[in-house]
Amino acid sequence: MSSVEVIGAREHNLKNVTVYIPKKRLVVFTGVSGSGKSSLVFDTVYQEAQRQLIETFSSFARRRLPKINRPDVDEIRNISTSITIDQKKLGATPRSTVGTVTEIYTYLRLLFSRCGEPITNDSRVFGFNNPYGMCPICKGLGTELVFDVNALIDWDKSINEGGIRHRHFQPGMASYRVIVASNYFDLEKKLSEFSKEELNRLLYSKKSIVEKPMPGQVYRVWYEGVVETLKRRTMGRTGEEDDAMASYSLQFYKGQPCKACGGSRINEFARNVKLNGKTIPELVEMELTDLLPWIREVKSPIADPIVGRMLPILQNLVDIGVGYLNLNRATGTLSGGENQRVKMASQLGCDLVDLIYIFDEPTVGLHQKDIGKLIDMLRRLNEKGNSLFVVEHDPQVMKASDWIIDVGPGAGVSGGNVVFTGTYSELLKSNSITGMMLSKDTGYRAERRQPGGWLIVKDARAHNLKGITVKIPEGVFCCITGVAGSGKSSLILEVFARNHPDAVVIDQSAVGRSSRSNPATYTKVFDLIRMEFAEATSKDASLFTFNGKGACPKCKGIGKLHVNMFFLEDVTMVCDECEGRRYKPDVLEIKYKGKNIADVLNMTASEACAFFEDREIKRRLRVLDEVGLGYLRLGQEVSSLSGGEAQRLKLARELHKRGNIYILDEPTTGLHMADIEKLLHIVNRLVDGGNTVIVIEHNLDVIRNSDWVIDMGPEGGSEGGEIIAEGTPEQVAQSPKSYTGEYLRGVL
Repeated sequence: MSSVEVIGAREHNLKNVTVYIPKKRLVVFTGVSGSGKSSLVFDTVYQEAQRQLIETFSSFARRRLPKINRPDVDEIRNISTSITIDQKKLGATPRSTVGTVTEIYTYLRLLFSRCGEPITNDSRVFGFNNPYGMCPICKGLGTELVFDVNALIDWDKSINEGGIRHRHFQPGMASYRVIVASNYFDLEKKLSEFSKEELNRLLYSKKSIVEKPMPGQVYRVWYEGVVETLKRRTMGRTGEEDDAMASYSLQFYKGQPCKACGGSRINEFARNVKLNGKTIPELVEMELTDLLPWIREVKSPIADPIVGRMLPILQNLVDIGVGYLNLNRATGTLSGGENQRVKMASQLGCDLVDLIYIFDEPTVGLHQKDIGKLIDMLRRLNEKGNSLFVVEHDPQVMKASDWIIDVGPGAGVSGGNVVFTGTYSELLKSNSITGMMLSKDTGYRAERRQPGGWLIVKDARAHNLKGITVKIPEGVFCCITGVAGSGKSSLILEVFARNHPDAVVIDQSAVGRSSRSNPATYTKVFDLIRMEFAEATSKDASLFTFNGKGACPKCKGIGKLHVNMFFLEDVTMVCDECEGRRYKPDVLEIKYKGKNIADVLNMTASEACAFFEDREIKRRLRVLDEVGLGYLRLGQEVSSLSGGEAQRLKLARELHKRGNIYILDEPTTGLHMADIEKLLHIVNRLVDGGNTVIVIEHNLDVIRNSDWVIDMGPEGGSEGGEIIAEGTPEQVAQSPKSYTGEYLRGVL
């Protein structure tokens, strides 16, 4: 059996690893979070495959491409062209949809141009990214931005109490002072008590001069309504520009379907062309499970070859568990798991063989009942003669694999070794952490806490929710379960969270887009570290910030240089002046306990906790350890964190709060079974501290340890949006209608 031979890998925390990875097999890489799995698979194998691929280009092409650095490895043999199918966004632009990225919409345009009534023979007419086909009002976006007054105004507060939520209108700010100077309003009056005329003046007044007589003079001030001011400042912005203020202000807008095209994105002529009684606007809003049988019925000599290309992609999307999506769904709104499954479905139609497909936790967001379908799809890719390298923690996928490589034993500096290679049955007999966790029953809390009250949601109708009323218990650990697309997120992250704005929502959205943000700055421990350096060395604390005086002049303190590759992915290179250390040479000469500030940023949270003696610094770093992030380096860009890591970083910052509602969205993402035990400890600590914890989750270990379960479904999309079962895990396990209950019965 041929293998990819990795000899002496030392990337990140890898400790001179030599490993043989079987080719044309389904190989699972596992290990605790931060053990080095991704360093081995993505940063070593994949990066070297990319580097060698570029080396095959002509010298003319290579001269125009920056050199991709060879990973820190002695040698890699028998490597093939590699494709990653990860959880990164397919496209942040609102013009990218499920239909465009899978090319189904491309075929649909062609189908309508050749077979629609009237026949146009030009597919451009139906392209919303083309001037010939796009709606002239929304320019093919399908939506228009309108101001959301309820997001802007806190009706229970007065102007003086900060009732206008935008930071420019908070007490003391310049825009607030203009409102005061206008003398139009009672600043102590609650905004909910304003008359219609007062609200209209506060929000929508056109710009005009207000004269205010003063002793010996007339004071003039330009006054403009709050909404009019914010509209002017954000006019023409889409949120993608680098204008930070415009991006900030967009949170006070909401999107609504374009009045002209109804959200279909295309112009009037294109909207009225029909095929078998249906228009494109009707088809792109159909769930894929409904679109598939409709496409099957389109038959003619001209249509058959086009339909033949569409059906396999549609079938793959349905089989992989995202049949509840529609073609008009913007890819920027997909979850990480949905992104990955859409990419996988597209790849199943690829006829290239002997590729290496690299997957990053493909089970993310999948209910237990859908994991079998995922495994079937992985096998189909494998049977075409491809190698599958899968980073995964799910026991079902491990059991279905041909080979397992366990990396560890711990995280960060405690990991970086291959501790096991072999089959699943051999893993169960091994003494690795993964093997021991798989072969033992970790148990669960059989005693369920009693609710201290109920938080009631009435007539919830967001997305596919069918006017449901649900009681969420207070003061306990509650799990919201159900298949993908069943309405879990709609109920909790939209309806419930909107009714409880003070709830701490810890989801998997990025913790920061800036390349300057890292765990040290995000947790605010870096301010304390800089002060510690300044006091110990009698230097100005601003020298130790990479955003200011001490920053490397070439990379401006980022440590990297970004090169635009146009038709290829952008390449990031280490700054050749500071060698990635962010600071000027004279700053790096300043030492504290033998280490400079760049050395500290290169420490893991656990290492830094041992290095510093200041109590507050140690406390903040210890919290990172408690949430299983002790392996993160303090200077690591937060934009490089996985969704699960970003979520736990947010959790670390919120752990000290009490008497709150915490909402966690699939917190086991990226977590090894051993790390899930730590997560459950944190959740129980929050509940015992008087908090209500609501967790959206598929993991059975988490669900069986909860106090209360609300199961949604029965299916995804239009077939979901209902409460199927609720009660203790034992009660839900007895429900004959619940998929979750069926799997719970096997672990209780």
